[in-house]
Amino acid sequence: MTPSVWALSLTYWLHMLATVVWIGGLATLILLVLPAGRKALDAEAYASLLGAIQRRLDPLGWICLLVLAGTGMFQMSASPNYQGFLEIGNRWAAAILIKHLVFLVMVLVSGYITWVLLPRLQRLALLQARGQPADAGSLVRQEANLLRLNLILGMIVLALTAVARAS
Repeated sequence: MTPSVWALSLTYWLHMLATVVWIGGLATLILLVLPAGRKALDAEAYASLLGAIQRRLDPLGWICLLVLAGTGMFQMSASPNYQGFLEIGNRWAAAILIKHLVFLVMVLVSGYITWVLLPRLQRLALLQARGQPADAGSLVRQEANLLRLNLILGMIVLALTAVARAS
């Protein structure tokens, strides 16, 4: 059964909206907020700012990931290029498979940041608040590097989308 034009249009719109919010949020954070924060703030204030931003950005990012996964599967199943699960019979299918693998890496990196790195940073912030020495510098740098990695991976996903659309 072919989905209606309205249903497909809605999924395309939601997919693009989630992409803009997620990749745009990463780009804003990495290209504007982190460099400005590093220059203007001391290490403790910078770590605090980064933690506060991440607490707001993470739930939004996870919602976007869910929307991207759901709308992407719907779009894929409606595509005339789709030949079946793991059927790589054309350039579109190859680009989509690689795109999904890169997307999976992005999800894993995001999961590590959310459930491993942020709790560690929060523990260090609590220690600092109690007056105990705690250096969060290496964790803050690790988080910034992983955010940069996710932005690069996001741009690769967009490039693979362009390859699939051109096929």
